[in-house]
Amino acid sequence: MKILVIGSGGREHAIVRKLKESPRVEKLYCAPGNGGISCDAECVPVNAMDKEGMLALVKKEQIDFVFVAPDDPLAAGMVDHLEAAGIPCFGPCAAAAQIEASKVFSKNLMKKYGIPTAEYEVFSAPEKAMEYIEGLGKYPVVIKADGLALGKGVIIAGNREEARDALRTIMEDKIFGASGSEVVVEEFLTGPEVSVLAFTDGKAMCPMVSSMDHKRACDGDKGPNTGGMGTVSPNPYYTEEVAKECMEKIFLPTMNAMNAEGRKFKGCLYFGLMLTPDGPKVIEYNSRFGDPETQVVLPRLQTDLVEIITAVREERLSELDLQWSPEPCACVVMASGGYPGSYPKGIEIHGLTENGQAADATVYHAGTKLENGKFTTSGGRVLGVTAKGESLEKALQNAYAAVETIAFEGAMYRKDIGKRALEAGAAG
Repeated sequence: MKILVIGSGGREHAIVRKLKESPRVEKLYCAPGNGGISCDAECVPVNAMDKEGMLALVKKEQIDFVFVAPDDPLAAGMVDHLEAAGIPCFGPCAAAAQIEASKVFSKNLMKKYGIPTAEYEVFSAPEKAMEYIEGLGKYPVVIKADGLALGKGVIIAGNREEARDALRTIMEDKIFGASGSEVVVEEFLTGPEVSVLAFTDGKAMCPMVSSMDHKRACDGDKGPNTGGMGTVSPNPYYTEEVAKECMEKIFLPTMNAMNAEGRKFKGCLYFGLMLTPDGPKVIEYNSRFGDPETQVVLPRLQTDLVEIITAVREERLSELDLQWSPEPCACVVMASGGYPGSYPKGIEIHGLTENGQAADATVYHAGTKLENGKFTTSGGRVLGVTAKGESLEKALQNAYAAVETIAFEGAMYRKDIGKRALEAGAAG
């Protein structure tokens, strides 16, 4: 098969490298891809949102299957467009992708079908939202832009001033554009966070191994929210009992709710969960593989990914028995200085092999370019340095050892990825 992966980040690199392992793959393409991905697939400069451009590429190269990875093209109907032209795809249709594209839609879905989540209200006027927050009389409070905002549309306000600022920046200054026309104001939940990705074809639900993301930019979970500074898998808080409860109360009810709404979800459904004192609750859904969770989950997958994505497309996922490596996996993100704010680009990266890798680890490229044999930075998150090990501690040692061999001016990364997981594992 000739397979095209749409997207350009670390998640797409992880997907490309896993697909590459399949004996069923004849050739891989990625559009638009990046410097590191170009070592594993043929990168084609078509914008991820360009439906006509993608269709033309698929026809020209006679591509057999398309894997639509990012949220924006899914929400914009890339799958619908290609499927209408007879091109098989992995990823939800636009109607199903609403589960991520609109926080208001997903919160209302959970309320309607009794899926556990934080208490919330929806507002389209900042003064009404502020009245509600003041009426609650307790902080912190969570304020979310309705639409897609590169994983950054959530602000946790610790007091009245911060709440006012959040509403102003989202709803009046429109820092997330039209995504901020409506906001969801919800109660602040406490407890360990867990990310669970799941394959679903609308009939069966196959959760993958769990992971733990690290959203804050700096050590000790301080600094601004980012797209994710690192991950580990498995998540020690996600026990077999918790997994069973999530399957019964969250995963299957979500699949059934989408079916009942006439929005059958086929693809990867991401559950961002909080294990509260009252049981697991949904913080958010994503309609695709998470980034950087994919970078620690897919390396543990032992079943052929091509078999899985074609089974999802053909609604025969229940026929497969997914196998996972027991070895824990860790990913440390190396980011540009200044991220998630403004940062320089075009800085040369040292310490990588000619195909963009490092010894004893896998380097997933998130924001790189390859020109004249040199890798340079081209994004906020630059590399996801990933390694497995017989224990989580060993996986982290291997990942950090590889990080030490890679350098670029201004590089920043957290030194405490996996620390909470190790402590929880030791306590558990």
